[in-house]
Amino acid sequence: MGLRTKTALVIAATAALVATLIGLLVHQLTAEDQRKNAAHVVDAQLLEAVNEYASGIDNGALVNPRGLPAALRRTVTDRPVRATCLQHTAGSAPVLWAATRSGRDIVAVRRSYAPQVRALADLDRVLIGSGAAVTALGCVLGVVAAAGAGRRITASARTAQRIADGDLTDRVRPRGKDEIARLGAAVNTMADALSARLEAERRVTADIAHELRTPVAGLVTAVGLLPPGRPAELVSGGVDTLRSVVENVLEVARLDVPGVEQAQCEEVLPSALAHRAAALAGGDVEVLVHDETVVATDHRRVERILANLVTNARLHGGPPVTLEVAGSAVRVRDLGPGFPAELLTHGPQRFRTGARERGAGIGLGLTIVAGQARVLGARVTYENPPDGGALATVDLAPDS
Repeated sequence: MGLRTKTALVIAATAALVATLIGLLVHQLTAEDQRKNAAHVVDAQLLEAVNEYASGIDNGALVNPRGLPAALRRTVTDRPVRATCLQHTAGSAPVLWAATRSGRDIVAVRRSYAPQVRALADLDRVLIGSGAAVTALGCVLGVVAAAGAGRRITASARTAQRIADGDLTDRVRPRGKDEIARLGAAVNTMADALSARLEAERRVTADIAHELRTPVAGLVTAVGLLPPGRPAELVSGGVDTLRSVVENVLEVARLDVPGVEQAQCEEVLPSALAHRAAALAGGDVEVLVHDETVVATDHRRVERILANLVTNARLHGGPPVTLEVAGSAVRVRDLGPGFPAELLTHGPQRFRTGARERGAGIGLGLTIVAGQARVLGARVTYENPPDGGALATVDLAPDS
């Protein structure tokens, strides 16, 4: 149940409760007032009847009536007082009695209480109608108020999500001075701090990579001058790894800056991209084509994504590694231990592989995959299938 619905229900329930309490109070006060007024009238009639009875005038007063309520009879028998009693009889209208003792006799009068009952019933219908109208109005006002607050909260949530997705230039536009406006201002403050921190980290990373490029190039030249042998092979391998790291760091730094990298799209078949990526990655990689659709994308970036995923599968997973084409999606699968839980929960994190059982590494391959996919507008998902292994899916047309 959403916040809008909860707010509307709370306001409607509050309106219904208030209307019910007011209705009960009005009903009770009106019933008591009717009873007092009717008792006053019937008491006046009793007083007149007693005076006429004492004077010997036959005015139709009831003398020692059999239908007199027992409680009223005991009251006037025990004490010389005038008393009233409202008698309810099943199947007939209520009757209001008034009685007193005159000598040895009990003189009483009675009056139908049906007009008061009907008036109270009419009042109850009016109260119920008014309560229903107030509840409906409260529900409408609740929906309106909840919709306004919900739109503002939803707008803030969407902005926060876009910031989390990498658009660090987006900001909430707070209105007013209430808690929702303060929440929007807090989101903006967080985004500013996050943007500044990421920009500083990106600059440091890019600067370090740029500074390393020249000495790495010198090392590559120097390795070429070494005499052939095992030491030269070891140094050459280390230098190649270092050069790859520097190039990857520079690529990550470029991908981190919005707008720097632009996709050059053209229509192409996913199967062609899968075959080229398998060739780039090298080794024994099987390509399976189930069905496919033509997609408009940047083939160089897609090949980079698939080659990185294949390399990751071969390095951290287990053979065989396969590329499967289905529609606009390409799936990379291996039969290794599967992706670590941290990667499935939080996504790829640079310079971290996430699990010892998936081997050593600096963890930039999947970071580059995420950056290139962001440039292409593609979607990359990771999962561990029930039958084992790891499965990475690249959807080149996620909105189609």
